[in-house]
Amino acid sequence: MVDPRTPILVGCGQIVQKEKDLEKVKDPASLMADAARMALADTGVKGLVGKLDTVTCTRFVIDSPGTRELPINQYANLPLTLANKIGATPASTCYGPTGGNSPQLLVNHTAERIAEGDHDVVLLAGVECFGSFQKLLMSGQAPDNWNDDPGGNRIDIGYEKEGVSKVENLHKLSHPVNCYPMFENALRGEAGRTVEEQQAFIGKLMSPFTKVAAEHPQAWFPIERSAEEIATPTASNRYVGYPYTKFMNAIMAVDQAAAVVMMSVEKARELGVSEDKWVYLHGSADANDLWYMTERQNFHSSPAIRTMGQKAFAQAGWSMDEIDFMDLYSCFPSAVQIGMKELGIAADDPRTLTVTGGLPYFGGAGNNYVMHSIATMVEKLRANPGKKGLCTSNGYYVTKHGAGLYSTTPTEGPWKRENPASYQKTLDALDHPRVEEKPNGAAKIETYTVMHGRGGPEFGIVMGRLNTDGARFVSHVTDPTLVQSLMDKDSLGRTGTVENTDTGLNIFTPD
Repeated sequence: MVDPRTPILVGCGQIVQKEKDLEKVKDPASLMADAARMALADTGVKGLVGKLDTVTCTRFVIDSPGTRELPINQYANLPLTLANKIGATPASTCYGPTGGNSPQLLVNHTAERIAEGDHDVVLLAGVECFGSFQKLLMSGQAPDNWNDDPGGNRIDIGYEKEGVSKVENLHKLSHPVNCYPMFENALRGEAGRTVEEQQAFIGKLMSPFTKVAAEHPQAWFPIERSAEEIATPTASNRYVGYPYTKFMNAIMAVDQAAAVVMMSVEKARELGVSEDKWVYLHGSADANDLWYMTERQNFHSSPAIRTMGQKAFAQAGWSMDEIDFMDLYSCFPSAVQIGMKELGIAADDPRTLTVTGGLPYFGGAGNNYVMHSIATMVEKLRANPGKKGLCTSNGYYVTKHGAGLYSTTPTEGPWKRENPASYQKTLDALDHPRVEEKPNGAAKIETYTVMHGRGGPEFGIVMGRLNTDGARFVSHVTDPTLVQSLMDKDSLGRTGTVENTDTGLNIFTPD
């Protein structure tokens, strides 16, 4: 007998906007409302909008900290704006934190609230319209209708904190495209591969993602690409952050929205939701790695993903070998590889690693991609009753993580998971290198990248260690010849000197 307070997902909806006429482009809240209506209709229950007790939204990119200087007035209470657009009158509204982990975090949070009797019928929705936003700005138009202040109070969920320290921000680590290539080079070093071998490995890893995207109706780039096409730098596939080519990077400029509906089993029965719509959340977990990138133990592992996986699978009573469908967070290839390693997925595992096609090909980069992967997983599991699915999420710079284990098979007993705060304490207390913000002296490279513009290499970013005491530092390489040299030869472990300058910028000069 299924516990009546068991949380289930009963509706899902997704939409993509590829409107070229900027006068016809929908604002984010309106696009999200379309996805929400689809999710409500998908439940098969007429008039469900009037029964919503909670509306929850992910925070979208241009409403995140650090974007206040943008030429728009922002949404004061996006969940209530959404509720008003669809005609709902929820008792409460909730808003998620910045980060790609947000949708899974919100599903996990909502499941707890349903199990504990606080909620019965919840709409969760999110959107990213950075594609149209960029086009509007480039055309000289400010999106003046991308705002609303409906009043009311909202509950903010999750941990909202800047993702970078002051010294990291100074060295441009606030941009994910600058950080994830450094994880990639560290992974290459740990695996003992050459640059050429790693490029081929990445191409082979990501090519199957493009095949899935090509078959997904909401994909931004439904184009299948070969491993060689992904891995080879060309005029149309230039380097962005070495060793990543354009086809290895998450796509920010998209317009996509997704939504899901969750409720208790007893409410689903009361409302007459057909059981072939029900998808159970068997396991869930949320965990953060050491917050700042410079503090990490290394750049090729994630204790938080490892712990998160253990906790989610323990709640479900499943093992990784039992998973039939999965969607590993895929903003960049390094995120996929770290997820695979920490969850125990072998490099030659025959299972497909995505149900959507991933962020570089399906799209959805920003904060809401995982709402799409969850919605797609719901559809996948409904079509394959009894199969098991895994969705993972990632926020900032391999910083914040979430996991959900899904199946149409009912859970047994009361739904309860381990409080994430209980294991977060252990993760926060991990030993890590001392960070020297103003380094000077002999040093060596721990990992690195070279950032490119459309005209070629621009500057290098180096994570290094001082020879004196092993303290870690972040620095730039600015001399054009030395920047090029970082790509001309494998520079992992390369020696040199670092100097803290009057501007505060640390400059590394490789030997």
